[in-house]
Amino acid sequence: MAVLILGHKYKFDKLDLERLERKFHAIDFINHQENLSRQTRKKIENLITTKPYKYLVINTKAPVDSKMIKYLTLLQFRKQHKKIRIITIEKLLERYLKKCYIPDDDIDLNFLNDIKPYNFAQLIAKRIVDYLGAGVLFVVHFFVKFYVKKKIDEQSPGEIYYKQKRVGINGAEFECAKFRSMSLDAEKNGAKFASQNDDRVFEFGKFMRKTRIDEIPQCINVLKGEMHLIGPRPERKYWIDLFEKEIPYYNERHLVRPGITGWAQVNYPYGANAYDAKQKLMYDLYYIKHWSLWLEILTIVKTLAVVFSGKGV
Repeated sequence: MAVLILGHKYKFDKLDLERLERKFHAIDFINHQENLSRQTRKKIENLITTKPYKYLVINTKAPVDSKMIKYLTLLQFRKQHKKIRIITIEKLLERYLKKCYIPDDDIDLNFLNDIKPYNFAQLIAKRIVDYLGAGVLFVVHFFVKFYVKKKIDEQSPGEIYYKQKRVGINGAEFECAKFRSMSLDAEKNGAKFASQNDDRVFEFGKFMRKTRIDEIPQCINVLKGEMHLIGPRPERKYWIDLFEKEIPYYNERHLVRPGITGWAQVNYPYGANAYDAKQKLMYDLYYIKHWSLWLEILTIVKTLAVVFSGKGV
């Protein structure tokens, strides 16, 4: 089973291609330019005679002329190519990569149609999960905090907790707590993203970050109603203000409460710039759009896998 992608509106990164290659034995790309429609049709025709493509994906910003539309429409009904389906890049990303496509601009308001806050039944289900999960974490927190304090005192004497204002639902700020994993003067030169080998993180702090232990105190935020167990990770207003200027629809993640863990956290590696923030937003919006109890459970299972494998960031 192969997939043929027409155009480069969405640029696939290495992680995207690795995941698609697990589902398709071949992924081929064709450039599309409005004034070269005939050549494009010829390239498509040559390729579909050599491989059993399941999908032809429309991934182009260039206008598609009437001849191309007619060609693609009839292509699905040819007897020798009846298994080919024409789908958009938006559907491919949601179906196979579990993320929502985000346009490069905010002109297409249709994008907003399916990104909505949880309805009453969904919110009740989430709060039940929240209280169960936060209750377990509260018990874990009680027992691990003494060991965490001991290690922090040994390696970076000072406060056990690091509290910082983060942006929550509807843009409201709240005080988010973590076990401190960085030195006390970590931001003496101003705010910056942590890197994977950040020298501001002390040794036990690295362990906490990899196993997500540092996030455990946020169970208090969940019990107070400021966070969910699962949702978009809460970010600082400093970064929010920057990302909202660079990334269309970034504010949509604030339609719901942030989470201790989230769909983006278990599907995308460490983020260190606006590109990574946009990728994570794609996963966050997928989670909001397609929320279900199954997706909630799957996120928990994936989070536990990260914790026990020590592959967190």
